[in-house]
Amino acid sequence: MKIPTLSSIKTIEQQYQTGENPVLVLCSDKNAYICKYMRSSGSAYKLACELIGSVMALTWNINTPSPAFVKIKQQHWSQLLAQRYSSTLAYGTKRKENIVDITPTTFSVVPTTKRLVKELLEIALFDCWIANEDRNINNANLMYDIEHSQFVSIDYGCILNTATFEYPLSQLTSTDTILYSDLFHHIIKGTDANDVLKMAESLRRNYQYEIQQCQAQIDFIVSILPPEWAVPSPVLKEKLQQLMDVQWVDAVWNNFVSLLNENL
Repeated sequence: MKIPTLSSIKTIEQQYQTGENPVLVLCSDKNAYICKYMRSSGSAYKLACELIGSVMALTWNINTPSPAFVKIKQQHWSQLLAQRYSSTLAYGTKRKENIVDITPTTFSVVPTTKRLVKELLEIALFDCWIANEDRNINNANLMYDIEHSQFVSIDYGCILNTATFEYPLSQLTSTDTILYSDLFHHIIKGTDANDVLKMAESLRRNYQYEIQQCQAQIDFIVSILPPEWAVPSPVLKEKLQQLMDVQWVDAVWNNFVSLLNENL
């Protein structure tokens, strides 16, 4: 896997009114990227989580936007955003076309197919493993790709129990997961509960393999983490190793099955 380093080529014209106030940046590869940037020392850990989440999701073969490090040039911060200027590398994800942002008012556009049920189950399992507390009933952090009829997973700043590096990982609760959402109940409509459980069980075969593949990404993530983010490599590596711990991996599977049964 290679994550390119790009530069802005045009003044920023759009800022999203979400928690991290990301900006849309036209970059040197002629593509637009939704970029998050350093706003405080604490935000560095959220940027690290964005990187970890993207790399691990791609390793799981979960559909997620292509990532890049982005150097936003000072002259490309508009007057409106001048107070946000940061000289450190931003973390960007390539903007996708022909997509619908899944919200409480738009989820009904997603068709109810067994393939999408399995996709959503895998995303839910991934979230349990990586302790993503920000994909839930209030905030799906998902898009629907109309052209390819598949989910697109986004936003990883709140993985690792909302970027908590100083304490051990903790399991998601029922309301922390996308399985608790109206989207999940919409998507399984018409599918027998036993069939949903069989689909979930089929994920178990790949689960251990995906963890092994992610183990091999730890050194890669540590090596490409921008030094200016000032996240200590030993702290990052130790946190990532927690994800690979056998007890954590087994407990995550059991929790995932329990959460699924609670929400069927």
